Amino acid sequence: MPPRPLTAPRRLAARTAAVVITGALAAAVLPAAEAATPVTRPTAYVDPLIGSANGGNTFPGATAPNGMIAWSPTSTKGDQTGTGAANGYQYDTTRLRGLSLTHVNGAGCDPGAAGDIPVMPFVGDITSSPSADTKDAVYAADFSHDDERAVPGRYTVGLDSGATADLAVSRRAGVADFAFPAGKPANLLFRVSNSLNGSEDAEVRIDTARRKVTGSVLTGAFCGRRANGGTNNRKSYYRLYFTASFDRAFSSTGTWKDGTLAPGSTAGSGGEGYATGADRAGRGSGGWVGFDTTTDSDVHMRVGISYVSQAGAEANLKAEIAPHAGVDDVAAAASRSWDRELASVRTGGGTEAQRTAFYTALYHSLMQPNIISDTDGRYPGMDGKPHRIERGQGAQYSNFSGWDQYRAQIQLLALIKPEIAGDFAQSLYNFARQNGGVWDRWVHINGATHVMTGDPTAATLATFYAMGVRNFDYEGAYESLARQATVPVDDGLSDAGCPGQCTGQRPNLAQYLDSHYAPQDVCHCWGGAAETLEDAVADDALGRWAGLLGRDEEAAAFRERGGWWRNVYNAQATDGAGTDGYIQPRNLDGSWAGPFSPGSDRGFAQGTSATYTWMVPQDVQGLAEAMGGRVIAARRLDGFFHKADGSWSVKGGDAVRYDPTNEPGIHAPWLYNALGQPWKTQETVREILNTVYGTGPRGLPGNDDLGTMSAWYVFSALGLYPQTPGGASMLLGAPLFPKAVIDRPHGGDITITAPAADAGHPYIDAVTVDGRAHDRSWTDASLLGRGGSLVYRLSATANTSWATAPSGLPR
Repeated sequence: MPPRPLTAPRRLAARTAAVVITGALAAAVLPAAEAATPVTRPTAYVDPLIGSANGGNTFPGATAPNGMIAWSPTSTKGDQTGTGAANGYQYDTTRLRGLSLTHVNGAGCDPGAAGDIPVMPFVGDITSSPSADTKDAVYAADFSHDDERAVPGRYTVGLDSGATADLAVSRRAGVADFAFPAGKPANLLFRVSNSLNGSEDAEVRIDTARRKVTGSVLTGAFCGRRANGGTNNRKSYYRLYFTASFDRAFSSTGTWKDGTLAPGSTAGSGGEGYATGADRAGRGSGGWVGFDTTTDSDVHMRVGISYVSQAGAEANLKAEIAPHAGVDDVAAAASRSWDRELASVRTGGGTEAQRTAFYTALYHSLMQPNIISDTDGRYPGMDGKPHRIERGQGAQYSNFSGWDQYRAQIQLLALIKPEIAGDFAQSLYNFARQNGGVWDRWVHINGATHVMTGDPTAATLATFYAMGVRNFDYEGAYESLARQATVPVDDGLSDAGCPGQCTGQRPNLAQYLDSHYAPQDVCHCWGGAAETLEDAVADDALGRWAGLLGRDEEAAAFRERGGWWRNVYNAQATDGAGTDGYIQPRNLDGSWAGPFSPGSDRGFAQGTSATYTWMVPQDVQGLAEAMGGRVIAARRLDGFFHKADGSWSVKGGDAVRYDPTNEPGIHAPWLYNALGQPWKTQETVREILNTVYGTGPRGLPGNDDLGTMSAWYVFSALGLYPQTPGGASMLLGAPLFPKAVIDRPHGGDITITAPAADAGHPYIDAVTVDGRAHDRSWTDASLLGRGGSLVYRLSATANTSWATAPSGLPR
């Protein structure tokens, strides 16, 4: 079947240009008659190109909800060992060297991981080794965004060489139509070794009789190039297998290894290693198949993948793609699947730009976790052995960016996809049991990467349980996480991988339990202050979980540990301009590690003291008390979002103010609710929604971190935000849409109605919950448990008395 005409990409580009905004999400809403009309086909508002520039690190290629396969471009800036983008694609780089089968959404490293098995349609004769083309001068091609179209489940691109690719996928398999200029040499390159971070080994086999190409790559190396500890992760932990079959015979074949070309060969192997630059350039292996375009210039390919075996890849393809299914068929099925997923939140009203930003954010939020088990239930364990999911578990999931996700994406998953949340929780527990009881903080496929800091899995699973997720072994998981938080292990004394990938999940735990903080000089962690705050959040969450499980003594102990943030709060730390009291790293002898500056990142992880000082979501009242009271704390928070002249500072780039591009402070706009000034949450969140987020490639403030930044947008647009990890209470803000319905699979739906919602009504004047007046800026866990109705009366001016009574503030 020939590819679709490339007129659609031009229409998409025109539409995108029409709605590109950085500060215009507050445009006029639709006429009143249309305001409450619910979105019936949310995929129509998804633009996968959002976040593909400005460091968003999203990818535009074809993927299904929670899909294993993510078929998307690998771009090049003239360096075969680097792409200039964490996920292989950056909007302003318009030269491709392949269409890779796997990707991770929004990872922060450059490159992050995956990008496995790039397949490149090449017009021309193969006269030299593609691995020897280290500058991508020959075996790559330019393209124009006018010839590119990305929609959920499908990706189409036309190359300047004259070749086109039209891709569509199921969860573990895909189909492609490639078209070549008639009468010219037409080849498909399988760059089997060329994963984004390199590879230890790779292999390719060409079966001319059966018109198949098969092979695998042994790789891993998540964040393997980063300066802070990168060499710790230059290692393999998974092998991806693939099988590709074609609708027509090959006219030629060949393979290559490093600089050697072998025309006519049908088997090859060799990896690239994990080095950078010249040490990796020119290495690697692959194969190609050619086609006669004299009378037929179109090629149809079916592909399946597996992390278990070649047989698994074959079985996945057979199970998910019908024998004669074309790209249109598979794309239509993927679109229906995405529509079902995105219909979990049905909005009505708003501008087209707002709907595009919202449903694209929801799309990015629901890309992960990703299935890594085959259709027969087998998956690669963290011990390097194959395992099979146990009875009651739907699938094994992975790709857990814990330090990022536990703040928003995890809560969104639990809210609208609790079955997947439970399977994900069980998946992480399965990995921990295969990993000597260690729950790694950043899991990629079956690899423990150790990236970031703290113990985010404890906060994650505690949140799942609090929000009603029960389809996992929660007793066993709790006991395992509690043991990790209380029993020191040898890895906790290692500096391997530090600061960014420290191997100790609870670094120097024995000393932490003695000092009640992580000493900066002996913490064996990224930063002592950050580690203390992260562990306090995790321990508080464990305490909440223990309380729900009826383990009262453990609950009390962990909740007490949740208050150890106070031990790194220095009341005398000053900015030199009249503001005193900041989080500061502390040494083993009790002295404060200095010199101190609010804009310093010493003792912190990807943030400064000014940001981390607010990272106490579990005890906002205690933090306010330490600062001198809620009024003083709110005044300080004002200075976090505004410059001295009163203008907004919410776009990042200022070390002492709000940074929307990274996670430690993303909850900060919602802290005003607990400080008794909720109208400031309403205006601050609206300012961020309007000016920091948007549509078009630059529509995300920074890397999406596996849906975290997108989940922040989804929650904020709905006027809800999770109060603290390990809890199920929601903070209330002003909704962006006049109507929204959150579909709860195992509980009552949550209906949000705000008839006056528009650019001119950003404030809450009054709220009713299930018909009763509600004078609190938060809701307890019962809303999530039973569902309910929230009705907002919005106003053009701030109501400074609503939800301000001290007795009713969030704790």
